[in-house]
Amino acid sequence: MTDISNSTCEAVMRRVAILISGRGSNMTALIEAAAADGFPAEIVLVISNRVDAPGLATAQANGVKTLVIESKPFGKDRAGFEKLLQAALDEHKIELICLGGFMRLFTAEFVRHWYGRMLNIHPSLLPSFPGLDPHGQALHAGVKISGATVHFVIPETDAGPIVMQGAVAVADDDTPDTLAARVLDIEHKIYPQALRLLATNSVAITGDTCTTSTGASASRDDTLISPTVI
Repeated sequence: MTDISNSTCEAVMRRVAILISGRGSNMTALIEAAAADGFPAEIVLVISNRVDAPGLATAQANGVKTLVIESKPFGKDRAGFEKLLQAALDEHKIELICLGGFMRLFTAEFVRHWYGRMLNIHPSLLPSFPGLDPHGQALHAGVKISGATVHFVIPETDAGPIVMQGAVAVADDDTPDTLAARVLDIEHKIYPQALRLLATNSVAITGDTCTTSTGASASRDDTLISPTVI
């Protein structure tokens, strides 16, 4: 059993790094949320493995320090890349990591080092439709509800303990693009809230699942039915 909860659940400004490879729309949502009074985490660093990532300019415009550690020169040497990455995280005293479209796989050693302290978001209701093209997978399967999942990172892709999920109805005329746009809105809502839970020690991992403190529990009356019959 692994428990990362804290009985006091004191709100502390936790130091967070966001890792990106592209435009970083979820990064923007996290930065904006963290700027609000009372948010228990501070986005102190954005790291990209690509020098041309548009999200770097967005982070800089919001006053967040940025750093580029290009992964391409390392090729398949993931450990070599992670050595530089870890050095940067240590230098900035990073406590928590949020992945925001970071398109590089980690070694199991790096993931284990950050176990319980690194979050990712995936645009499906995991464990359904992991990996690439989740919206296409969802439409092909004919599901009536889809959504997004914030989860802890483990060595297996899109398989870590689930922290938070949000759902949307799937319309008959949806395309992967239209569904993706609605799910993205959900992503921007749940990722900051999941970070809030982690930063306030309000989430615990037990085996392969997560539980949250009583104040963050879902209501048993919360429902989403799709399609709606009039």
